[in-house]
Order: sequence, then C-alpha cells, then structure tokens
Amino acid sequence: MTEILDEQTTRARVEALLLAAEEPLSLDRFRDALPTASAEALHKVLRALELEYAGPHRGIHLVRMSGGYQLRTNPDPEIGQAIRKLFETRPVRISRAAMEALAIIAYRQPLTRAEIDEIRGVNSSGVLQTLQEVQLIEVVGRLDDIGKPNLYGTTPRFLDFFGLESIGELPTLEASELQALIEMHNQLEHPEADVDIDHAPDELASPSDDQE
Repeated sequence: MTEILDEQTTRARVEALLLAAEEPLSLDRFRDALPTASAEALHKVLRALELEYAGPHRGIHLVRMSGGYQLRTNPDPEIGQAIRKLFETRPVRISRAAMEALAIIAYRQPLTRAEIDEIRGVNSSGVLQTLQEVQLIEVVGRLDDIGKPNLYGTTPRFLDFFGLESIGELPTLEASELQALIEMHNQLEHPEADVDIDHAPDELASPSDDQE
C-alpha cells in the first residue's frame, strides 16, 4: 500500500524542489515528483509557503509565474544591491614583483621556484603564493631531481586575463619579459584587473627551494 505523505513531509519536499528548480514548477510537476502527495496537500503547502515568505522582512518570496511557482529574491532595492555586491568581480591586484615572476613563468615554463629565484635574484615564495591564490599560475608537475621540487606554469585564467587563446600568442620579446607582459596588459581593457606595479617589496633571497 502506498503511503500518503503527511503535511510536514510534503512541505519539506516541496521546499527542496523549489530550491533545486531553475524554472517555475507547475502543480503537475510537483505531482510528478511527489506522486504520493495529494493535490489538496500540495495546494495547502504552497499557499502556506506563499504567506510565510510574503513578509517584507523575508529575503525570498514564493511567487506564481509562467503557470507555476518559483522562489525569487525579495525585490527590495537594498536586497538587490547586496546581491549585486556579492557577485561583483573583485579587482586582481598584482604587484611589480608578482608581475615579474609571472612574466618569467609565462615565457620559460615550466620551472621551479629556485630557477625563478635565480633569475629574479630574490626569494619568490610570497609572490608565487599570491599568483596561485589569484589562479594565474599553478603547480604543473615536479622536477625529477633531488627533493622533486614543484614546477610552475600558467593557468587557463592567465590566458583569459591577458586575452590570449594560447600561450603561443605571447608577444615576441623585444624588451624584458616583464615589460612585454605589462605592455600587453596595458593594451587590454580589464575592468576587473587592477595591476599595481608601484608597491612591491621584494623578499630577501633564500637558497632553499620548495620541496612540497
């Protein structure tokens, strides 16, 4: 015998369906998903949820649209502003030191931190961590040598950031790698990218490589 869902269970499942759905759900869709819930119970639960979510101090409302029901955010302008701020793209700030390390990696990848340190003449641990945090570089392997140090390379986001289809589109070097990368960046319009090349204290050189 098929068990009829009680009101509390029906309510929990209706809420879950509303949250998971990307489009308004008609009563028929609810009945397809909850065949043991009666039409009367579904109507009762949906009406109760409409009233509960209708208050001005609720962040979401249950609305009827396109022949169905859908959870929508409260149309209050202040709530809308908070949502827009949540999804704003935050500027990516890259110091001159980080840009220098990024240029070295972009043109010579893959290479270890020790190799980057040797080229730059300073310890690059901090800038490498920063570049990984903003997803412009990543560990692409390990060198087959003592300690098996990490090998660093650029990421797909690096290509997006600089408007490249592939790493082969990097400009031919006519100046330093750093200057080439900065000039390429300056030619792009990056509303989401803020490259700060003025405030970049370099770390002191360290002879040790990362052997993670």
